[in-house]
Amino acid sequence: METNKVLTHQNKVIVVTGAASGIGRASAKLLAEKGAKVVLVDYQQDAGQETLKSIIDQGGEGIFVQADVSKSEDVQNYLNETIKTYGKIDVLFNNAGVLQTFSRLSDIEESHFDKIISVNLKGVFLGMKYALKIMDDQGYGNIINTASTTGIRAEHSLAAYTASKHGVIGLTKAAALEYVKRGIRVNAICPGGVATAITAGVPKQLEETGYVPDEFPNMRMGRYAEPEELAEVVVFLASEGSSYMTGSILLADGGLTL
Repeated sequence: METNKVLTHQNKVIVVTGAASGIGRASAKLLAEKGAKVVLVDYQQDAGQETLKSIIDQGGEGIFVQADVSKSEDVQNYLNETIKTYGKIDVLFNNAGVLQTFSRLSDIEESHFDKIISVNLKGVFLGMKYALKIMDDQGYGNIINTASTTGIRAEHSLAAYTASKHGVIGLTKAAALEYVKRGIRVNAICPGGVATAITAGVPKQLEETGYVPDEFPNMRMGRYAEPEELAEVVVFLASEGSSYMTGSILLADGGLTL
């Protein structure tokens, strides 16, 4: 009975970026099912509103805030809207990200590199920067960042993406160390391949560019993860069940990195 209590999220206020699809959408829905008030953040307004409607239709509670996570003013706005609506932030799930177009490093356009780093790394930095101030004032908080298996190893033809996710892991560990005695925990998840709209679009991208990497990730389980499988990991990290974990980098990759 006590375990069930620990793993519920009743009345927690949880911000989820990249909430319109994939891992973010699945996590927001599961967290809402468990009693959290969710703040959905995404650049895609229509899809974000659809996610919110599905949560409310199932009896959940939340709001949607449109934002470009790479812009400081947008990040401050979604956090301010959270405080204005709910008065606190228990958890920030820094999940928004974009995938690089497959190519050799020397062929990556500088503008494309900048976009990958801006969304995947700067977006996480900005979310942490402003949320940590709020959490520090509260005296508690919990941040979960979405990294990737490319944060601990490289994947062929994804140099910019690999660099961005290595950076996410670095920021996670640095923040965990700085705030470990201030009641704030910071952890990261490292998914391997996940069945999302982004991965579904890879074959078309390869066909359009005419570029095929020399090797692809070895999906040892023979399939991609479902977003709902990663959502379970997020729910655990957002709970008191993970209370002794900070600076942890959790692999949920179906054995990809073995």
